[in-house]
Parts: sequence; C-alpha cells; structure tokens
Amino acid sequence: MSEYKQEISSVLQGGYAHPLTRSWQNQGKHLTKSQFMYPIFITDDPAASDEITSLPGQRRWGVDRLEEFLGPLVKKGLASVILFGVPFNMKKDHRGSPADDPQTPVILAIKKIRGLFPSVFVACDVCLCEYTDHGHCGLLRDNGTLIYPSSTARIAEVALAYAQAGAHCVAPSDMMDGRIAAIKQALMDNGYGNTVNLMAYSAKFASALYGPFREAAGSAPSFGDRKCYQLPPHARGLARRAVLRDMREGADILMVKPSLPYLDVISDTAEAGCDYPVACYQVSGEFAMIHAGANAGVYDLRTMAFETCESFLRAGASIILTYFTPDFLDWLAA
Repeated sequence: MSEYKQEISSVLQGGYAHPLTRSWQNQGKHLTKSQFMYPIFITDDPAASDEITSLPGQRRWGVDRLEEFLGPLVKKGLASVILFGVPFNMKKDHRGSPADDPQTPVILAIKKIRGLFPSVFVACDVCLCEYTDHGHCGLLRDNGTLIYPSSTARIAEVALAYAQAGAHCVAPSDMMDGRIAAIKQALMDNGYGNTVNLMAYSAKFASALYGPFREAAGSAPSFGDRKCYQLPPHARGLARRAVLRDMREGADILMVKPSLPYLDVISDTAEAGCDYPVACYQVSGEFAMIHAGANAGVYDLRTMAFETCESFLRAGASIILTYFTPDFLDWLAA
C-alpha cells in the first residue's frame, strides 16, 4: 500500500497547538471590559433592591441604592450602563407622561450616576412601553393602531429630556418609523447634536426571548403584540433596510437585538455600517437560557458566556449589552 502524502496546505493544527497560538487566531479581536454595557433597571422606589426571579442575579434598583450597587463594579472597570425605567408608583397614561417627568427614575438616576461616577458612560433606553397605560411603544388611535408622526415626536421629546438630564447616549428601542431622524433633529435643535450619542436599535426583532425583561420592566402590552413594528424573525433583508435607514437618519451606533439567533444580521450590519460601531443586545431570554443550561449541567456557565460573546465579536459587534457584564469584569481580570 502506498504511503499517503499529506498536502502542506492541509496541515493546520500546528498553528493552534499551544494556548498562546490559539489566542492569536482571533484576527486581533479580544473581549475587553470597555466593550460591555450593563443594562440596569431603575424603579421609582428610591430604596428598592428587588430580586428579578427570571433574571438570575439581577435586581431592580432605587436611586438611593445606586452607589452601593455600582461602586464595586466601577472599581472593577465598569465602563458603561444603559438605564431602563420601571415606574410602579407613577401614574401611567396614553402618552407615557412618566417617561420624561422630572421625577422619573431614569432622569434621577442619570444625575445620580453622573455625580457619583464621572467616568461611567450613561446610556438611556428611550421607549414608551414602560410608561403607557396600554404597554405599547407609541401613541395609539382609539382602534388600537399606532399614530406614527405623533409617536416619533413623543419619542424625540423623551430622548431630549434624557439628554438635558445629562445622558451621554440616548437609545430608542421603540422601532417607530422615522424616530432616529426625529431624535437627531431634536438634539441638534437644542444644542446636543455634537455631544450626545444616538444609538439606534436598528434591527430589533419580534422575538420570544424578551419574556424576563418584560417581567422586570412591567412592560408587556395590555393587548395584542408588537409584531407590526418590531421586525419579523425571518426578515434579513428588512433588517438590512432598517439599518441603512438609521444610518441615513443620523444614528451614531447601530444595534442588533437579540444577538445569538441573529449573528447573520450582526455580520450584515457590520458590513453595511463598516464605518459605524455595531452593538448587540444579549437579551434577557438569552441570559436566562445560558443560566438554565448551566444549572442543568449541560455546560459550564463561564465557558458558554465567553463562547456566545466571542461569537458576537466574531460576527462584527464591538459593543455588547449583557447582564453578564459584572461577571466579565471579574473573568477578564483573572
């Protein structure tokens, strides 16, 4: 029997036989602490520290507890947070009036965090669903359909209020047509166009993975669903169009949400927006699933957290919104 002669080009394993050479196979992309943005829930009970049962290790926080909560994380290298308001005690109405009330928890938290931790980049989710009495992300007609011009104008008002309170970044997640242009114009008209970042939830899909978040934020719609404004999960081309639209309308950062089921969309976004930072949101259901699998002994929690976040980086994201942020502050220091 003749001896098989292996082709030189088929020999790959020598290139990653050592731990260091394996680490070099990432095309220069490493996870760093500064890439992680921590989503936190701010409620209107100033003393609150309430467990969120469906999100392991996560809590709703009152403004008076932010120093004890964030202080240790800042010392470990926390670079950025994104704030979600949870107004259990404020009166909700059809237009989401609590969203930009001067006493709304997000506005109070912006000022608190900016004062306590000047190095922390403060982003704010901009939406109406937590603040309306119907739980939808815009303003509605009597028949339950969305009023788009009024909705985008209202979203822009809320974004401007957060900018005026001191937010570094406003991040509209409502998915109303035209809201990026409306917000950008409002920021420019009021002197914030050159100082406040606009991070667009450009490709936000109507996913089954938002359940724990909706429990945490009390933001489930009281009727119907959000499929008429969030993207269909199969709509890759529509996602590209949404990304291109947000680029034209003045977005500074492009986001894909959720992350793991949409790696192709992250890659498409990075290609279409090659001159833009690309963010992805590892949403509540993704986080909860990883914990559930680890608790069932399917895999190691840390290993799977790294595998998923490294896949986002590989697909083209440079910013990762994840509830694993406190864990990565420890893991990346090890």
